[in-house]
Amino acid sequence: MGHSERIRIGIVGATGYGGQELVRLILGHQGTVLTYLAATSDVGDATALFPQFTGASLPNIQAYDSAVCAQACDTVFVALPSGASGTVAAELWERGLRVIDLSGDLRLPPDLYEAWYEKPAVPVKYLETAVYGLSEWNREQIRTATLLANPGCYATAVLLALVPLARQGMFAPGTSVTVDAKSGVSGAGRGTKLAHQLAELADNFFPYRVGAHQHTPEVEQQLGFSTRVLLTTQLLPMARGIYACAYIPWLHDMGEADVRQVYAEAYEDAPFVTLLPDEVIPQLKAVRGSNSCHLQTRLDERTRTLMVFSAIDNLQKGAAGQAVQNFNLMHGFSEMTGLSAYGLAP
Repeated sequence: MGHSERIRIGIVGATGYGGQELVRLILGHQGTVLTYLAATSDVGDATALFPQFTGASLPNIQAYDSAVCAQACDTVFVALPSGASGTVAAELWERGLRVIDLSGDLRLPPDLYEAWYEKPAVPVKYLETAVYGLSEWNREQIRTATLLANPGCYATAVLLALVPLARQGMFAPGTSVTVDAKSGVSGAGRGTKLAHQLAELADNFFPYRVGAHQHTPEVEQQLGFSTRVLLTTQLLPMARGIYACAYIPWLHDMGEADVRQVYAEAYEDAPFVTLLPDEVIPQLKAVRGSNSCHLQTRLDERTRTLMVFSAIDNLQKGAAGQAVQNFNLMHGFSEMTGLSAYGLAP
C-alpha cells in the first residue's frame, strides 16, 4: 500500500501522553500516514522533542490551525484536555473530517458534563452526533461514525467489567455497585502538580477526587442510570495502568460457573478482552503496553458479593489504543491492525 492510498492522520494534542502514544501506534499502522501534528506547547521537531521516535519520519509539531489540519488530513485524533478538546473536534468535524476525540467533552449530556467537569458543554448538536466508542459493545454504530467520543480510562476498565451483567439484566433498579479503582500517574496528563512529582508519589498511595470523579456519570450512563456506582479512584506510584475492582451485591441464584459463562459469551469474539483462567488474577504488568483488558470474577458466597477484577493499560485500552481500535472499525480495518494484545514483561 503506497502513501497515496493510506489514510492521512492528524493528531491535535500530540505532546501529551495520550498524543505521544497515538503517534507511536500510528507509526506502526500499515494503513495510515501521519501528516499533521499540533500542540498548544512544545512546537518544533517531533523527534527532537521525543527521542522515542528517533529515526521516524514525522511532520513538525505546529500550533493548531483548523484550515491547515483539514487540508492535510482525512481523520484526526484530538487529545487535548477536557474543556478544549471537544470544541476542536467539532470544528474539524464541521470541515468534513472524521474525528476521534479522546477527552470527556463529547461523552455526556450538557447538564451532567457541566456538573461533573465544571466547564461549559459544547453545543448539543455535537453531543447528539458523537458515537460513544466502547469498542466491544458499540461496534455497529462505530463503523459508521464520523464523530466519535473515545471512552475515559477508568470508564473503560469499569464498563468492560460491568456491561456483560447489565446487558443480561442482572442489576435490579437501584442497585449500588462499589468500584475501587487505581491508576498510574500518566492518567493525570503532563501538567506539573506537586502530588505527581517523584519525591511525593514514590513509595506513596492515596485516593483523589473522592466521590467526585468525572467518569462516574459516564459509567452510570452506559449501565442505564438505574445502577448507581460509587467510584473511588486512587493514584499508584507508577506510570501506567488501571486496576478496577467492582463489588456487586449478588441477589441471584447463579453460581460462579454461570457468571463466568456470561463473560465468556460476551467476549467470545473480542480479541482484546480476556476472561482469565479460573485461578488467574489480573495483573497490571501483564497488560502494560497492550490494548488488552484482563478480567476475572469471584463470587464470595459468605457475603453474597460478586467481585469483578479488570486490568488495562490506561494509555492503550484506556485512551490511544482504544482510539486506534475505533479508527480501525470506522475505516474497515481489522480491529487489531497496529495494536498488540500482548503485554510487556518484566
